[in-house]
Amino acid sequence: MDLSRFPRRRYTEGATPLVPLPRFSAALAASCPAGRAPEVWIKRDDLLGLSPGGNKTRKLEFLMAEALARGADTIITCGAPQSNHCRLTLAAAITEGLKCRFVIEERVPGSFSETASGNHFLFRLYGVEDITVVPAGTDMAAAMQAVADQVRAAGGTPYVIPGGGSNALGGLGYVACAQELQVQMTDQGTRFDAVVVGSGSSGTHGGMVAGFLGNRIQVPLLGVGVSRDPVDQAPLVQREAQAILDLLGVDLQVGEADVSCVGGYWQPKYSIPNAGMVEAVQMLARTEAVLLDPVYTGKIMAGLIGLARAGHWADGERVLFLHTGGMPALFAYTGELLG
Repeated sequence: MDLSRFPRRRYTEGATPLVPLPRFSAALAASCPAGRAPEVWIKRDDLLGLSPGGNKTRKLEFLMAEALARGADTIITCGAPQSNHCRLTLAAAITEGLKCRFVIEERVPGSFSETASGNHFLFRLYGVEDITVVPAGTDMAAAMQAVADQVRAAGGTPYVIPGGGSNALGGLGYVACAQELQVQMTDQGTRFDAVVVGSGSSGTHGGMVAGFLGNRIQVPLLGVGVSRDPVDQAPLVQREAQAILDLLGVDLQVGEADVSCVGGYWQPKYSIPNAGMVEAVQMLARTEAVLLDPVYTGKIMAGLIGLARAGHWADGERVLFLHTGGMPALFAYTGELLG
């Protein structure tokens, strides 16, 4: 699949590392029945460019290129109070000399605080121009459009990026990731029995599905839900992957069988800590000095751990975990993680 016809900004030098996690794998095996567990590897998309890294960087390379081509001077996007996407969008805007505004959805009542640490601290340190806070269930597209209208009324030129950067254009970033992974597997002589990704706004998972299908990567791809169970999540991913393939002009249809999701690891609610997340964050930090986050990657890794303990993979199978970043949010959850 040819991505070269799409304008693209480059925020990362080279490919993100693809490395084994031997001490984590040993600790996981020790906690599994009969000590049987997969060999876990990691792709470090937490080390992507734009401080301090994360999966949205790949999407923003395409989205910001379009914003600049349209002459935008103000970027508008949305997310939750500790949104990694908002933080990285703001970093990209600063890098390009643009202003940035957020619409923040308070999905958990009372969760927004002007003095919060984590990503919200970085919002303020980076100098976000304005934050509009709205209650859970708000029509976020309409709310962002209202902010865009304000910018236009003041003589500015806004560009609106959807939550998570999850549209067909942003999804090209994870088609690029699939192509990058394919090259790394060839160069390193490494093959995987499964790839585990997070599945939320669906841009990353959908982009990987499109990339695997379009590049004929014959490795099972499994999405661990961070806000929905499969009955609700899988159709979103399927639609996103299809929209990406259509944008690329690839004559493929994404079927239900092409999208694999698991649920049960995100409850009781999006962004609310649970015991599995705490164990996963502590386990990877204490075996490999790799930091996960409480909202996304901690729950995704909890899913990988839970599946391994349930015998989902055979002993010695090689499983790749796609680390999508989010480390700054740790500092908003110190009590839960160390309590």
